[in-house]
Amino acid sequence: MSNITISEGHGVRFLHFGSPWVQGAMRIARPYALELEYTRDMMVPLLFHGPEWPRNVLQIGLGSASVTKFLHRNRPDARITVVEILPEVVATAKMYFKLPEESEHLRILIGDGYQFVMDAKTRFDLILLDGFDEKGRPGMLDTAAFYMNCRERLARGGMLSVNLLTRRSGTGPSVTRMREAFGDQVRMIAPSDAGNTVALASVSAIDTPAQELRPAALQLKAASGLNLLPVLSRMEAAR
Repeated sequence: MSNITISEGHGVRFLHFGSPWVQGAMRIARPYALELEYTRDMMVPLLFHGPEWPRNVLQIGLGSASVTKFLHRNRPDARITVVEILPEVVATAKMYFKLPEESEHLRILIGDGYQFVMDAKTRFDLILLDGFDEKGRPGMLDTAAFYMNCRERLARGGMLSVNLLTRRSGTGPSVTRMREAFGDQVRMIAPSDAGNTVALASVSAIDTPAQELRPAALQLKAASGLNLLPVLSRMEAAR
């Protein structure tokens, strides 16, 4: 893809795939913060576990590397594997969005996320899914077969966090496919202002009331600056 473009406005740098649609963003003065609301939503799994979790992360779709940078900085002992299909996206993230250098804790692979999950032998504590083409289509990354493969690759207590774009048909079909793989262990976060809906799925129960997650949210805010308290309100609204 040669139509990757960068724009800036009001102190924020944006990533586009040849259209006005935003594929990622970074506030220039705070490059390690999560600028877009849906990226903050995707961090809700951190509230279900202690500060040492996750130890092994798979991220499918790099974008502007905001989620990568947040976890790399705030979970320094975690091993993060990123699978991105387009080498141009990786190069852009390095040049414009401060993607850290690869190390024993960060591995960047060029490849197809569907194929990677199907072939992988490793189990992950957390799988983050945010993969779309230039028209906002997830392709095979939004199929029951893929979600079943993700479940197979999750460790005990592992969680999947998925960014679903709110399309004309809504997110219902995607959620149905997730439930084919995870049964009742799928939980929604009410859509953000930008129209993204984040869905969580787990191999174990994730029915903890949002109110009971507040202490963990306060602890995370103190440690990292990330405030997920507003997200908990939208989680409760989605129930």
